[in-house]
Amino acid sequence: MSTTFTIDSSTSRATPVSAPMKRVTVPAVRQRKGKEPLVMLTAYTVRTAQILDPHCDMLLVGDSLGQVIYGLPSTVPVTLEMMAAHGAAVVRGSYHSMVVVDMPFGSYESSPEKAFESAAWLLKQTGAAAVKLEGGTAMASTVAFLSERGIPVMGHVGLTPQAVNALGGYGARGRSEAEAQKIVGDAQAVAGAGAFSVVIEGVVEPIAIEITRTINVPTIGIGASAECDGQVLVAEDMLGMFERVPRFVKRYGDMAGYIGERAATYAEEVRSRSFPTAEQTYAPKA
Repeated sequence: MSTTFTIDSSTSRATPVSAPMKRVTVPAVRQRKGKEPLVMLTAYTVRTAQILDPHCDMLLVGDSLGQVIYGLPSTVPVTLEMMAAHGAAVVRGSYHSMVVVDMPFGSYESSPEKAFESAAWLLKQTGAAAVKLEGGTAMASTVAFLSERGIPVMGHVGLTPQAVNALGGYGARGRSEAEAQKIVGDAQAVAGAGAFSVVIEGVVEPIAIEITRTINVPTIGIGASAECDGQVLVAEDMLGMFERVPRFVKRYGDMAGYIGERAATYAEEVRSRSFPTAEQTYAPKA
């Protein structure tokens, strides 16, 4: 039986512990079409993966790490090396969820062969099960090329953040009839080319509903519709790590506030010399 490793979170050290690995598979995701909704969140680190893994079907190592982790203005500057480093960390920190890694801007658009080279390298470096790439009809031949060569592909249509410069911003897509038809056609094209699921981001709801009803693979909504076959959010947005989040995000906590309060308490105790105490220091041997 294959094994993976986890981190002993009761200490500050990485302690490899062999354990059985029974992950969600690509065929299992396909079979969830029209059934219990799939749960997906982003993860970029070992510890986050450990915490989220028991609750998710899939963990997405999103190129959103460019903004969330590195403070970049968009996902455009993200590199393959960044995705590989964080993807490997998430795989190491998880047992159950299928790990999907985003292919960053510039790593797949020029040709199917270039996409295969990038995707194969990412999967080898990370141990992830699949890659995700943005684009519709224009990327269908690339999706087919990868799928036919054993690389599972998750599609991504609607608001595609890597194309923010061409789109002119992050507003909802599909408000015109022509654009709505294009998005539906894009989803149908990548699904028909072999994508095992399709993310639908930032579209007016009827588009997401139509796509979900007309393609034969699961749809994963983010700013789409509850009728999609699953949902994904950036974990840091959902947890309340940022003051400003997109309209489609529901904040399930205020982690930023909690961390700030704990840091303030720590700072006060350090300045008043009430930390550390005898419990946190070492006495000489008797």
